[in-house]
Order: sequence, then C-alpha cells, then structure tokens
Amino acid sequence: MSVTPAEVLLRELGITSPAEIDLEAIAHHVGARVRYCPLNGCEAHILGRGGKAIITVKSGSSARRKRFSIAHELGHWRFHRGKTLVCRVDEYRPREAQSAEKVADGYAADLLMPRYLFEPLARQVGTFTFKTIGELAETFKTSVTATAIRLVELGHLQGFVVCHTPRGRKWFARARSIDRAWLPRDDLDPKSSAFGVQFGGRPDDTAPRKVSAATWLNRFDANRFDVREQTIRTARDETLSLVLVDEKAMLAAK
Repeated sequence: MSVTPAEVLLRELGITSPAEIDLEAIAHHVGARVRYCPLNGCEAHILGRGGKAIITVKSGSSARRKRFSIAHELGHWRFHRGKTLVCRVDEYRPREAQSAEKVADGYAADLLMPRYLFEPLARQVGTFTFKTIGELAETFKTSVTATAIRLVELGHLQGFVVCHTPRGRKWFARARSIDRAWLPRDDLDPKSSAFGVQFGGRPDDTAPRKVSAATWLNRFDANRFDVREQTIRTARDETLSLVLVDEKAMLAAK
C-alpha cells in the first residue's frame, strides 16, 4: 500500500510516536495558523491566501474534536487550496461519495492515525471491544468512533461499525473482507442490545454478546450465522455498535 500525503508529511517531520503528532506545529509547518473562537453552525473553517492560511476552530469543542477539526482543515489546505468550499466539519464517518469532505476526512485519519504507527499497535490488540478500542483511541487522542472506523477500513476489525439514532441507521462501515451483499438493517431489532441502549435507557454493553446475524443484517440467509454485538451511547440520541463477524463461512458467503 502506498504512503499517503499525510504520512509523507509526518515522516518528513520525524514523527515516530502518536504523542509527537502536534497538530498546531504541523499546521505551522505548512503555513497555517490555528486559532480558537466561539463558532455557530460549524466546528471549524479555513481561510487561505497564497501560501498562508488561518484555521479557526470552535473553542467550546472537546480536545479530540478540535484535533479532528484541525486535521480535516489541513486536508482541505493540502488538496483544495484556491477552491471555494462550504466546509461543514462533522465527526469522522464513512462517506460513499468521493467529495471534498471525504478527501479531507481521509487526510485527517491518515494524519491522526498514520498506518505506520497505528497498525503495529492495532495488531497487538487481542480482542476488539469498545474497551480495547477506547485504549487505542486514548493513545492517538482520537474519538472511539473514528478509531473503530479506522480499524474496519484497515482490515483489523472483521465486521461492521454501525451508528443509529431514534430515526434509524445513520451510517455504517463494513470490513473489506465482507461481501457487499451484507447490509445492516435500517432499523434496530428489538432483540438487539442496541435497541435497549437506544430506546430503553439500558447502560452501555460491557462486552460483545452472541446473537443471530439476522438481528443486525438483512440478507436472506442471515439466520444461518451468528455475530457478536456491543453497543455504547456516543451522544444524547446516538448509539454506536460493533457487529463482529467470526464465522469463516459467513465471510466466504457471496
């Protein structure tokens, strides 16, 4: 796999550990100054002219949200300099369309969790749960959501990461090893632990539990297989679920 532009930059700066990823210093290196102000309607924006830019970040956001916002805007500075964009920074999530926001999100993921630092630590994780994902997120100062998606996209976590609101499925990420015919349901099955966390005030799951794959996936033969599910609340009206696939027969199913 080729080295990404963000990873090239980090290597040029001699960054050899997650603790050394100082986003304000990186921004300064590429001609951007970071400032923090109250913002309404967005998490961050960038204004640039020539080789200089100012990244404005919402001062009231969490430290990890600020880091993602800076990294996202640096993605725009790297790829979209001189173009007019309406940038709305959101939490890192899978995006289907190859949009400017997807490009900036990808750059942010590579900058915050570069493969040459992230993958060796991911390979040391014995079992993926929200606890172990949270520990990895703590190392890289990223959100649990962004870290879980990164694990799926890089092939370390075999399964799905699924986000729900009371209105239904908001988005999902699927491991590349799983056939695209496997799709998470739009709604939450009342038998799933996620239903209780989302609607019943149930506390976060402390560990994955085995359920029928049909609880989560709408493929015609899903009831032939089992998956493991774990759900946590990530916002007032949002839940995040791991749907882990262990059965080789399910991975081989087309």
